[in-house]
Amino acid sequence: MFLKRVLGAITVAALFGLTALATTSAQAENKSVKITAIVEHPALDAVRKGVRDVLAENGYKVGENLDWEFQSAQGDIGTAGQIAKKFVGANPDVIVAIATPSAQAAVAAARGHIPVVFSAVTDPVAAKLVKRWKAPGGSVTGVSDMLPLEKHLDMILKAVPTAKSIGIPYNPGEANSVILAESFQKIAEAHGIKVITASAPNSGDVLMATRSLVGKVDAIYVSTDNTIVSAFESVVKVGIDSQIPVFAGDTGSVERGAAAAVGFDYYDVGRQTGQIVLEILNGKKAGEIDVQGLDKTNLFVNPGSAAKMGLTLSDDMVKSATKVVE
Repeated sequence: MFLKRVLGAITVAALFGLTALATTSAQAENKSVKITAIVEHPALDAVRKGVRDVLAENGYKVGENLDWEFQSAQGDIGTAGQIAKKFVGANPDVIVAIATPSAQAAVAAARGHIPVVFSAVTDPVAAKLVKRWKAPGGSVTGVSDMLPLEKHLDMILKAVPTAKSIGIPYNPGEANSVILAESFQKIAEAHGIKVITASAPNSGDVLMATRSLVGKVDAIYVSTDNTIVSAFESVVKVGIDSQIPVFAGDTGSVERGAAAAVGFDYYDVGRQTGQIVLEILNGKKAGEIDVQGLDKTNLFVNPGSAAKMGLTLSDDMVKSATKVVE
């Protein structure tokens, strides 16, 4: 009788152990996340890191229970389309698309069959990624980085009070860039400031496009145009050579030579995006999650680079900065 009781206890314990193991395995079920960006530069790289960190902090570890793959389109829209089709063929749980061109390619390829979470997209409605911000429906949602353009103009005019004209190099093939250039122009002209644009369809065109602004503008402004930001050093070179201060819409560009920038912390953008991805992996439908915007901005300044461009930033501006790049 004693032996039967012992064997029975062992059997129950074994069954309990198997049940616990099964539960643990279910919790650690493998998930697949494919992530793509139109190009690699510090801001977009920070987005990707933010997404990955949030997933890791919530138990999804690359190489353990998370199949994670990243591919960059290297600035080529055609390549973005090929990557999107490849990812859809792999049937992942979520596709994360960073920047408008990659997001448009991913949404077109997925056709509603796979959840797509976009990030660092200026205007997702105008880009036809979603029909509305609230409860967008379908299988697409994400995070918009619509820029605070009024703050950008204010920053430029505080730094260069005598500015009468501002130059914007941009890629006319990027929907987000067109929207930002047109919106900034309207805001600037309402303040009596002339805006002159210069077209740079590829990163190799950035230097020439920026040089075309020399002699026509008092300052150069670069938004979150991925083509221009990927070749930002070319813009800085023109600024230094021609003594025209360069300003940016992303704070990462300040360490690369911009005189100043008001922008978002793109690592935080990535973390916000990662939270959405996490909700989807845990069972929520993408279309039920509101498209999110960003509120908090930071002022970064680079007095040394500004001086090389012939500009002395005021003490007040430097003291009010979130970060001073030496």
